[in-house]
Amino acid sequence: MPKLSFVCVVHREQGHLVRLAASILDQASADVELIAIDDASPDHAPALLDELAQRDPRVRVRHLERRVGLAEGRNLGLALAAGEYVWFVRSTGYLLPGSIAAVTERLEATRPDVLLAHHADASPLGIRRPGPHGPLLERLADRGTVTLAEFPELAEVVPEVDGKVFRRDFLRGLAVPFAGGGHGEVEVTWPALLSAHRVAAAASESYVRRTPPNEVSDSFVAGSPFNVFPAYDRVLRFIDERAGELKAQRPLVLSARRRHERSLMWRAPALERAEFARRMGGGRLEYLGLLLRDRARVTWRRMRRAAWRLRRRVRRILRGNAALFYYRARLRAPIDQNLAVFAAYWYRGYQCNPRAIYERLRELVPEVRGVWVVQEESAAAIPEGVDYVIAGTREYYDLIARARWFVNNVNFPNHLVKREGTTHVMTHHGTPVKQMGLDLLDTPGAGYRTGLGGLLRRSARWDYSVTQNAFTTIAWDRAFPLRYETLEVGYPRNDVLANASDEDVRRIRELLGIAPGQRAVLYAPTHREYHPEYTSMLDLSALADGLGPDYVVMARLHYLYDTDPHLRALHEAGRVRDVADHPAVEELCLAADVLITDYSSIMFDYAVLDRPIVIHAPDWDEYRLKRGVYLDLTTDGPGIVTVTEPELIEAFRSGGAWGEQARLARSSFRARFCSLDDGGAAERVVRRVWLGGRAPSAQPVAAAAR
Repeated sequence: MPKLSFVCVVHREQGHLVRLAASILDQASADVELIAIDDASPDHAPALLDELAQRDPRVRVRHLERRVGLAEGRNLGLALAAGEYVWFVRSTGYLLPGSIAAVTERLEATRPDVLLAHHADASPLGIRRPGPHGPLLERLADRGTVTLAEFPELAEVVPEVDGKVFRRDFLRGLAVPFAGGGHGEVEVTWPALLSAHRVAAAASESYVRRTPPNEVSDSFVAGSPFNVFPAYDRVLRFIDERAGELKAQRPLVLSARRRHERSLMWRAPALERAEFARRMGGGRLEYLGLLLRDRARVTWRRMRRAAWRLRRRVRRILRGNAALFYYRARLRAPIDQNLAVFAAYWYRGYQCNPRAIYERLRELVPEVRGVWVVQEESAAAIPEGVDYVIAGTREYYDLIARARWFVNNVNFPNHLVKREGTTHVMTHHGTPVKQMGLDLLDTPGAGYRTGLGGLLRRSARWDYSVTQNAFTTIAWDRAFPLRYETLEVGYPRNDVLANASDEDVRRIRELLGIAPGQRAVLYAPTHREYHPEYTSMLDLSALADGLGPDYVVMARLHYLYDTDPHLRALHEAGRVRDVADHPAVEELCLAADVLITDYSSIMFDYAVLDRPIVIHAPDWDEYRLKRGVYLDLTTDGPGIVTVTEPELIEAFRSGGAWGEQARLARSSFRARFCSLDDGGAAERVVRRVWLGGRAPSAQPVAAAAR
């Protein structure tokens, strides 16, 4: 029998599950089990849970055919639990390092019926702050064990089940199930605290309670504020049915009930607050007083917002930003239902997933006019027949004020206002190796945390998020925990790779001047944010010399860098080709016989072609530590891994880049990341977003998609 059974009920929390499970299972010498109730979750969560159970016998999963809700899921979890103690946790929360050992030590020392474990609260940005009951739990910890009668201040911590560890047999013996709807926890927590002969506390922070913006909060979970009334009625019946000392605690419960109800009145719909006050037993004068306080708070907030807007307007006037004033005026114009804005890479040009969607949209929905936003220096590269505007002009502000549809592979600027009735499609620009979004909170470099609040606000515009695979879907659910619909359809920009013919490849190679019989190598490294300027990780001259004349080396630096002077010199000498200016990286992929990269997402695109990929990772340990990664490329990468130039050159000379080991790695990689890239991704996006088709079904998560 394990010491602790953790119970979690899962419904659409796929992005947070792995963190919760790791925070429990990875703690050294943890005598635990994890009971996971799959409450008919429609995402990848069921597959993730099965994978966890296959890897660790301490995980037990029960899949439900229909949704029953948080309360019934917890009741089922309690029935399945085998531990001496049971701890109910939310799928979006997590345990802190060392917390299980501290809690277990406290359980052994005090043998309580209920242990109160101090929790922390995390903001929507994931920033942790201590929970409100720390001082109270410290005082309780100093006293050993108490009862509610001896320590009535415990009433302050009763309602939530988070942070409470129950002796399993004690809780089962009470026969008080969790109730459905909102606030059904009190029907368990109050009887437990009222009946417990030994209540103890672990004062150190143990559990982080996180409520991300995309957490499920519907009738199965949150219910209605009015649910508080029958919940406390049942608690009082529990007291009345017990003789003796419990009845002496009735006034304490009534007082706590009153506080709890008052805190919920403001969550009731405005037109129902009078009825809520009546159910509270509050008189008309009391209700009017609460209403006046509510109005005063609302008025104060409005005044603060108005003052903030006025200050911002004055700053704009002082800066002379007339274009933004024009934009604000145009926001009052009617929305053009057949006008779509397309952009990529901070207005750098006609590229990536938005380009593929734009071209398919023109074929399938020709009545929609797509207009691209580009920087002035990129305008010359826009193909003939593609409408565009220059960023920052009056035409630009008119476009983004009136358009119905917005498609981008990065966020639009802060000045863009999402109007009601518009639709934003975020395509992203790669399956991530490095950590992104709110996951940057876990990286050592504090600089990555800068601006995350703004990032979250910009990302809140998304209506759709396009992903290449289940791995990315799960990562984005955690890194961008907002309310949007995921289109897990493959990457539109990879359609051209999946659909290309031998003639297409021959034509592109001829255009690039690659002779028949030559092997073309594409080198495409990623960006390193912790380096102030471009730092070469590969001696391209040594590579070109080592491979010899039978190879053509094409180098494409990350788009955030200007060209490297050394690379330009090699290019002018004819030793290495600088292809940074080539308009379509997809054509470079088609032309290349092999890809060399480090940690760039291009590996996930190139793998669609099923051609060799070599990972050159001389600074893997530094990158993994400073930037944070989702994937260990040394074990789960798409091919041979090298760390020095001689190793890299030998991988080509020996044929290892094309060998059986590399082929097996690439096959596994493709199955995990590229199974949806069948050439129809752009069409699937268009049919869902513009033609109202059904959302694509989520594919089974790959075994290694954690």
